[in-house]
Amino acid sequence: MPTPTKGPRLGGSPSHEKMMLANLSASLFEHRSITTTVTKAKRLRPYAERLITIAKKGDLAARRQVVGKISAKNSTNQAIVHELFTVIAPAMAQREGGYTRITKIGNRKGDNAPMAVIELVMEPVSPKQAVVKEAEQAAAAPVEEEPVEEVAEDTQVEEVTEETPAEETPAEETSEEIEDK
Repeated sequence: MPTPTKGPRLGGSPSHEKMMLANLSASLFEHRSITTTVTKAKRLRPYAERLITIAKKGDLAARRQVVGKISAKNSTNQAIVHELFTVIAPAMAQREGGYTRITKIGNRKGDNAPMAVIELVMEPVSPKQAVVKEAEQAAAAPVEEEPVEEVAEDTQVEEVTEETPAEETPAEETSEEIEDK
């Protein structure tokens, strides 16, 4: 059994909190960005990212898990689950995590609650991250040594002598022409 989160629950009871997180994640997948309190956004982030990770598998068992978490009893939530599997998960295929972004936007006017925007990061992985990932994979891969070609003893190597006349470079010619003028 997982340990409960520290501090008070968002809605009072565990079942209310689960339903609130399910509804928030459904709204996040539907609209790609939602505005909520900072506390709810911080609690929503691991829940939504876990659902995206499950959806990246793409099989029937994964779809059933997501439907179980987001109560997809109505047609709207069924459409959201379908969109999660067909649009969002393939867009996140190159990412290994960090599917959401939380941006604080100040306090709410009525009760001065700190507000935040939580949104899906739909941009492709940056080239810098791809280079770092390739470097890590290269460091982890075993280094293959290339065979060294041996030179036969009877082969003669031609020696370069200084007797060959050095050709003047165009840069030297231009500097001499400038000196003459």
